[in-house]
Amino acid sequence: MSETKPEKPLIATVKNTLPDLKLSINLKHVKLGYHYLITHGMYLCLPPLALVLFAQISTLSLKDFNDIWEQLQFNLISVVVSSTLLVSLLILYFMTRPRPVYLMDFACYKPDETRKSTREHFMKCGESLGSFTEDNIDFQRKLVARSGLGDATYLPEAIGTIPAHPSMKAARREAELVMFGAIDQLLEKTKVNPKDIGILVVNCSLFSPTPSLSSMIVNHYKLRGNIISYNLGGMGCSAGLISVDLAKRLLETNPNTYALVMSTENITLNWYMGNDRSKLVSNCLFRMGGAAVLLSNKTSDKKRSKYQLVTTVRSHKGADDNCYGCIFQEEDSNGKIGVSLSKNLMAVAGDALKTNITTLGPLVLPMSEQLLFFATLVARKVFKKKIKPYIPDFKLAFDHFCIHAGGRAVLDELEKNLQLSSWHLEPSRMTLYRFGNTSSSSLWYELAYSEAKGRIRKGERVWQIGFGSGFKCNSAVWKALKSVDPKKEKNPWMDEIHQFPVAVV
Repeated sequence: MSETKPEKPLIATVKNTLPDLKLSINLKHVKLGYHYLITHGMYLCLPPLALVLFAQISTLSLKDFNDIWEQLQFNLISVVVSSTLLVSLLILYFMTRPRPVYLMDFACYKPDETRKSTREHFMKCGESLGSFTEDNIDFQRKLVARSGLGDATYLPEAIGTIPAHPSMKAARREAELVMFGAIDQLLEKTKVNPKDIGILVVNCSLFSPTPSLSSMIVNHYKLRGNIISYNLGGMGCSAGLISVDLAKRLLETNPNTYALVMSTENITLNWYMGNDRSKLVSNCLFRMGGAAVLLSNKTSDKKRSKYQLVTTVRSHKGADDNCYGCIFQEEDSNGKIGVSLSKNLMAVAGDALKTNITTLGPLVLPMSEQLLFFATLVARKVFKKKIKPYIPDFKLAFDHFCIHAGGRAVLDELEKNLQLSSWHLEPSRMTLYRFGNTSSSSLWYELAYSEAKGRIRKGERVWQIGFGSGFKCNSAVWKALKSVDPKKEKNPWMDEIHQFPVAVV
């Protein structure tokens, strides 16, 4: 059953004898009216222009039309040359414009029920290692309690079993379960022959075995020998959108083919077993998961695809030392390897987001918002007015938001800065609660949540935002080519979507 956005009362009840303009007029709707006026201004001007043009033509006599025809005959060469040039320019435009990229479907891996881990079980696993001090066990218990994660996230067998037994063999086993599980489901949904896949992009930040994960997929599915394959490592939680961007660029230059994007993270060999608190945070947030996405540039696939890729924007702040070092894999004083999270991570993420939306805004925002932003900028920079920078209303450009479920604090901050409602953040919060931080694949669990709720309608736009080490902020914008019917969907939420949303304490 489809879900609609919650409605709010339009006008507040006031008992004053004289009307208060601020209360009697809902400024939200004034702005909405301004937005529609600017957006549809051209269409509003067309009828008057058409009437003026029709009135002018009606004054012409038959003799006037004969005179125009004779003038064209005497200038036949000019007419032919102009027409040829116009046709040539049109042909050149259509030949050089980027090929459209379609998202046929995607699949998110849902581990077996035996891999479920409650918060209590997570703490028992940590205590069984015998490597944490009592203070740090209490620290992790408090962190898990306010992390936003629920009691049904998943841990790989080597970590979730007491005692833990991480090994290279176990890490490969985790990678195979996640990747093959997601890809099998994707191929079943799309009915695409693996031999028809011409591009493969795999991203996993912390696990980079030899042969690579991409080679593991090629071997398992016996993909063709001339496949263009990439294996991205060390690029953090935003690598999923980097993979989409890379696949898009390859699809624009390789006609009539499919691109398979596999996004995952590996927990088994990246569990920190020391006592540096900055490295213990990742233990409490990251969980098992992955997603496979199938992209196509075939025109014939448009009808059976779910989304079309509108644009991708990548922002990299690695030139700044603070940004570069805010998420850093290193050894602690006892030689235990872990990923440190800096205290200024939120400030760095905010700065990276600002850079990203500065580039993205002109590509997606309606003219009404761009005019307000430009007017505010001129007032502040040119006329030195002491006014706050205008924050564009991205709700006018996007219908759905998939923000990387990196942690509760990240989602709270973005909800406030982007002026979003709890409805917009619900897919991200519920993904964090149900599956934890699954790194680069979390954006696809969030989109799957919106589909399972019946929220996706034809023509609506989805904004995916990913953050990652380096420091990076990346965006992808999708346009729905069809309304998604949840009754026909197969994704990890379908058998329990009626239980959500839940209150996260």
